[in-house]
Formats: sequence, C-alpha cells, structure tokens
Amino acid sequence: MAARKKTKNLVIVESPAKAKTIQKYLGPDYEVTASKGHVRDLPKSRFGIDIENNWSPTYRPLQDRKSVLDSLKKLAKTAKTVYLAPDPDREGEAIAWHLKEALGLSDDQVKRVTFNEITKKAVQAAFEHPRDIDMDRVQAQEARRFLDRVVGYNLSPLLSRKLARQLSAGRVQSVAVRVIVDREREIAAFKPEEYWKVVALLCSEGTVDRALIGPQTVRITEVLADKPKRGRKKAAKDEGGDEGEPGPETIPDGSFQADLVAWKGEKFAADNRATVDEVVSGLSGVNWIIQSLEEKEKANRPSPPFTTSTLQQQASLRMGYSASRTMRTAQRLYEGVEMGTEGQVALITYMRTDSTRVSSDALQAVRAKILADFGPTYLPDKPNLYESGKSAQEAHEAIRPTDLRFTPEMVSRVLPSEQARLYTLIYNRFLASQMKPAITSVTTVEIKAGEALFRASGSILRFDGYRRVMPVGKKDDETQLPALKQGQGLDLLRLDGSQHFTQPPPRFNEASLVKILEKEGIGRPSTYASIISKIQERGYVEQQDRRFHATPVGMEVVDMLVENFSRIMDLKFTSHMETELDRIETDHIPRNAVLDEFYGPFRENLNEASEKLGASEKCPKCGKPIQERFSRRGRFFGCSGYPECDFIKRPEGEAERKPAEVTEHACPTCGKPMLKRFGKGGPFLGCSGYPDCKTTMNLTEEGGPVLASKPTEHTCEKCSSPMILRTGKRGPFLACSAYPKCRHAVDVDAEGNPKKPVDLGIACEKCGASMAIKRGPRGPFLGCTAYPKCRGTKQITPQIREQLGDKLPPAPVKAPVPAVEIDQKCPKCEAPMKLRSGAKGFFLGCTKYPKCRGVMEPSDELKEQIKAAEAAGGAGA
Repeated sequence: MAARKKTKNLVIVESPAKAKTIQKYLGPDYEVTASKGHVRDLPKSRFGIDIENNWSPTYRPLQDRKSVLDSLKKLAKTAKTVYLAPDPDREGEAIAWHLKEALGLSDDQVKRVTFNEITKKAVQAAFEHPRDIDMDRVQAQEARRFLDRVVGYNLSPLLSRKLARQLSAGRVQSVAVRVIVDREREIAAFKPEEYWKVVALLCSEGTVDRALIGPQTVRITEVLADKPKRGRKKAAKDEGGDEGEPGPETIPDGSFQADLVAWKGEKFAADNRATVDEVVSGLSGVNWIIQSLEEKEKANRPSPPFTTSTLQQQASLRMGYSASRTMRTAQRLYEGVEMGTEGQVALITYMRTDSTRVSSDALQAVRAKILADFGPTYLPDKPNLYESGKSAQEAHEAIRPTDLRFTPEMVSRVLPSEQARLYTLIYNRFLASQMKPAITSVTTVEIKAGEALFRASGSILRFDGYRRVMPVGKKDDETQLPALKQGQGLDLLRLDGSQHFTQPPPRFNEASLVKILEKEGIGRPSTYASIISKIQERGYVEQQDRRFHATPVGMEVVDMLVENFSRIMDLKFTSHMETELDRIETDHIPRNAVLDEFYGPFRENLNEASEKLGASEKCPKCGKPIQERFSRRGRFFGCSGYPECDFIKRPEGEAERKPAEVTEHACPTCGKPMLKRFGKGGPFLGCSGYPDCKTTMNLTEEGGPVLASKPTEHTCEKCSSPMILRTGKRGPFLACSAYPKCRHAVDVDAEGNPKKPVDLGIACEKCGASMAIKRGPRGPFLGCTAYPKCRGTKQITPQIREQLGDKLPPAPVKAPVPAVEIDQKCPKCEAPMKLRSGAKGFFLGCTKYPKCRGVMEPSDELKEQIKAAEAAGGAGA
C-alpha cells in the first residue's frame, strides 16, 4: 500500500482562538489546530512518581483530551513537519514535549516555535528560526509538578485524618494561606495606642472672612470608642457635646492647614488630652509668622510597562478585577479577538512575564506615537530603560500593545467593556512608560507661633509629562498652598486638637496579596491567580469587602503544618525552592538534585508527623483502626469494623453523633422496632433490621412517624435495581436504590405504583424521543424520556400549557405566611427582616432581596408565635 502523500505542515497551539489568529499569517501550506492545553498529566487516582527509580513519572492522557489526541494523530500522519507552538514559558514548553511524546513523534519530525506576540512579523520570524524542545525548561516544569504532587499527596491525608474533614495541602498554596493567617493574628493581637494631633487653619493676614469658618476658634475632638473599626466612621463628640465626627471639610479659598511638629523645642508627641490643652492654652494670643519657606522641583518618573504581577495589582486597584479575571481577560487579548473589518487580531504581547524589557521595534513605534500625538516636549532624548527583577526571563518582554494603531478609543467601539478597559490600562501604561517625567514644585513652609512650630507642605504641577495619559488618583494629589513669603504674618482661623488611635495592619486585598507573594518569592507571577483562587475554593480564606480573612479551618491547617512541617511552611525556604527551580532552566542543574534536596528532610518530617498525628488511631468503641472511608456524601473517617461498629470520627470541635434510640414504632415493612437516629437533616426513624431492611420514616413536629422510604417489588427500567418508595418535598415517588450511580425516578399513583407515561405528542428537539412532564424545584417542565443519555428539556410556555390541559399536575398550594411581628435586622445589611415560606418551612429573609440575600433561622420564641398564628388562621402579606 502506498504511503500517504504529506502535503501540509501541522502547527499545534493551545487554544482555538490563537489557532485562528495564527492561521491567517501562515497561509495555505500550514494547518493550525489546537490541543486545548495539556494533553497528559500524572494520574489522579495514584501517586504516579517512582521516587526510588530516579523520580520516574507515569503519565496518562487526560480523559477529556482523548478525542483531541486522536484527531491530532491523524493530522500528524499526513504532515510534512509538526510545529509545536504553545506559549513561550515553561508550561508551554512542557505542553510541547507532552504533545511530541503522546503523538509518538520523532525528533526530526518536530520543531518548536515561540513568539512573544501574535503578529505577522513575529509569527513568520519564529517559523524562519525554529528550534528543538528545550528539555531544561521541561525538567524545571516537571520538578515543580513533582514537588507539588509530593506535598499534596502526603500532607492532605494527614490533615484530613487529624481534623476529620476533607482537606488538602499545597507546597505554595499553604504558605500563601500562612501569610494571610499571620496577618489575621497580627490584627487580633494589636493593641491600639492613643495619640493626638494639633492642626491650625491659617491664611495670609486679612485675606479670609472669619465668618466663613464659624464661631469656634478652638475645637477639641475625642472619639467615643477606644478601638475604632477600620473603614467605619468613628462616633465623636466635641466640647459642645454634639456627637458624630465631622466629615472632610471644605476650607475657604486662600486658607491652608499646618500640623504642629514641635513644642517648646522638642518633637511634639501627645498621648492624652491634658498635653493638647496645655498647647492650646499656650497658643492663645500669639503671633503667627512664616519662619522659613523652601521650594524644590521634583521629577516623578513614570512606572515601567506592566509585568504579570503589576498588571494584576493595578487591575485590582483601578477596576476591582480579581487576579484570575485579569489573566483570563488578558489571555483573550493575547490570543486574538475579532476587530471588525481587521478580522482576528492579537492586541497584546504575552501576558505571563516578569520582564520589563521592550523590543527595539516597539520602542521606535512608541516614540514615534508620542512625538506625533503630544509633540517633542513629551518625548525624552533617549528611551526610558527599566530594570527587571533578578529572576526575570529576559527573553520575554513586558506586557504591551502589539500595534499602537489600535487605540483604546478604537477597541472600545468593538470589544466588550471588560476587555476594552484592561486593554486601555495596558496601552496607556506602555505609552506613559516612554514619556518624560512629571515635574512638580514642592513647597514646605514652617510657621512659628509662640513656643510652637507648625509645618505645611503643598505642590503645584509644573509639567504633566507622563500624567498626560496616566493621571494619578485623587488621593495622590497634594495640597496646593496660596502665595506665601518668608517673614509674612498669618491669621489663625481655627485650631483643632483631635484624638486618634493607631490602627492595626490592614488585611490583604488582591493587589497587596500579589505584592507580598512577589516580594517573598512565593510562587511565580504566572501562578498568583491560581494560588488565590485555590485557597478560596478550599475554604481556607474568604473575601469580605474585597479583603482576605482567614477562616477557622485555614488557621487550624496552618497551625498543624507549621508545627509539623516548619521547613516547607517557611517563607524563605519556599523562595529558595523557587530559585532552585529557576536554576534547572538557567544553570542546567539536574532536576533530580533539586528534588532530592527537598525530599530527604521532608520524608523525615513526614514520618515523625505521621506517628504524632495518629496514623494508627484506634476506635474508642471497639479498638479497631480508624480508616478513611467513602459514602455518597463524600470522604469521612470511621471504624474499620463497620457494620458491627458504626463509630464515625467527628471533625474537631463538632459534637459526637448521638447513639440510636429504640422507639415504640414498628417497621411497616418487616415489623422490627424502629430506631430514632440523628442525621444532618435532624432526627428520623430507621429500621433496626438495617441493612437487610432499609425502610426509613420522617418525624413530624409532634413526633409522629411519616413514611420516608420503603422497598418495593418494582425494578428500575434503566439498571434493573430495586425501586424504593420515597417521600420528597413534592410528595411520594419511586427512586432507584442504586442512587447516586443511577438517578432514575418515576411518579406514583395513590397506591404507590408507577404512573404510566402520558404521550404528550411532543418530541425532544435533541434526539427525537418523546417528552414527559417532570417536576422541578421551580415547577413542572418537559424533559426527554431518554434521560440521562439525552438531557433535552423544554419550558412549559402558555401555548404548551393550553395544549396539555389537564395532563399538567395541579399547581402546588403555597402555605400562607402567618401575620407575626418581626423586629430582627438583617445580619448583612441591617435592613428589616421578613417572614418567608420555603421548602423546609418558615425562615427570615432580608426585605432588600435579591440585592441582599441575608437569611436567619427563626428563634424558638418566634416559632411559637408562628404556630399560634397558624392555629388562629392569621396570614400576612
């Protein structure tokens, strides 16, 4: 059989959007397709690394990439050359190598191409100079992956066993949680200290009407609480007895404020009111004269173009974007977006970088743009150069626009707001980075008044420079002073003495957390977004008002890891390991040398901790080992002697499960006594013959039994398992006993027998099977009878409702809400609460729903009022 003719070159990138952008630059001789990211990884079900055999990994194709791999193999067979073009970083290099291995390609069949920007010039240049896969980069990525696997697979079971809940640990993520926990404890341990300020409101003699200020010349302000909460206005009282701290005041034109800096020749520092009263008394009737006036020019240089971390910080501060949202949006701008008549265009360079370097072509383009748009006044004689961090990969560039022709105004007419705003930030920052500094004139004035020295400072912007395109925020603006001269006399308009308390260090927001992670060398900029997402997903930290708070679980986990694995939880050691991973790539040190350096001490710690944390913990009821077990609700820890012993270890701080109690009720199925058991949803009755008899009964509020589930002679038509008669929120139904593997359920008639499906005459739009009426939490809907193979659904429109007529089940009657007085306030927003009816009974919901979703459980007293109102037949709105 003749070999297939190889006609085209195959190019494999990561994303379909990137493929579409690159295809138009390469022409008909190339076929560009996407792998959709990684195609192989270590197995999820087991460790997958043979440490004793030189750290040999076992890689498996990802389950959801098998069809992609099959398609790539077919394309590779007929390709002249396979160009691997994933992203130009370690992860991209590893993806390229995994593709080569998974597709079974030889070295001479494969070429590696990288480009920092997806432009015609950059892409074509990359294909003119292909290279081999950089195995040092691949090994650096493997080393990181192996270290994370070692820590996660060994520490997570220890944490879970000790705290009896499903927990996980990570080499870098756990250290990031520690940073937040340490800050949380700093705040808790902080003791505020009192201090006072004295501020004078002054003006040149005779230039301001005193009537504009008010009758009081002297004001002393004290705060009521000794520990004011950050971010909230502090209640205050002045000498007249009025409460409430005044907000920022608008001072009259021509006046300015000066702070007391020295008293009787010494630096002013007061921690009590008596000292301030002495100062105020000593300033009565003194002359106010400008003792010195100094004016200096200050040049404010622009910031460098964005790196990954600075982009994440500024997007958080200026636009409120999370790190993951910023990176997701930047990825779209890098891979290419539709720009109207321009087609698919990649708007920015690669967004995972710690370098501030800019190519010579880009520098020429931006300087030409500044000259054309702003003139020579704003263009420096030479390009502005910036230093990158010591770990920066200088082969990369900073994040910048690929083509300055695509201005923010142009893209905002085409792109969604999210993308346009981030592109505008990147564009303006790059433009500003190559403009002249902003020049400000800074004036410092010292004022003599008796034995006191006051100081005021202000600035005037003389030349806006880079601020023309990147203006500073309002909070960065300095005060502007009126025209003043040395020896000039001043009028005192008002003297304010105010009490303050030192504040605890602020909790981290996304910007400050990224900043500290970078400063301490925890992870790399490309990993910050995933670190922040993971520690929230795992419940170790949570965001409130855009600030990170450590949860009790997070604090427990950190304490346990610090106590038993202090080395890997040390910030300096984590930073050292990041440096070592970099050296695998840059200095060609062996991968296994770095891994062995970590694993030796770690294994010793692990053995000690396993013994200490009770790896062989015994059941307190029967003495058999406690082991990890699984149920349909997930992982838990219980006695290995089950079912003879049903002991379950509860999470720390959670009460032990109550033992089952024998009741007078008999099982309606087998006649054996029913036992009162206690589950997550409250008490229920279960047959003492379990597991042979699985009948359960719910309990009414009066304690009476109501059948919850009962075995039947019916079998599941999907899997042939026995069907169980259950009672749910919407009445009785038959459910498969193999749940959750099989979720088949059918409605029943009055005798508990399955209802025959009614032919509605409506076919599924997906597969053509007949549709049936299904019941959901929001009412009836049409669902395909071929479920779960086909998940087609259809809403019941007014036309369908009219067509079905009496085939539809009657609408459920909603229980009336009793008319009882509610005086509780919402725990989230302080708005009044309202009694509402839900699937599980009555509850209190915020009156501002859906804007606020605060809910509360009614108190025992309120429950009694509800019962009384229901008995009396009273209903509210």
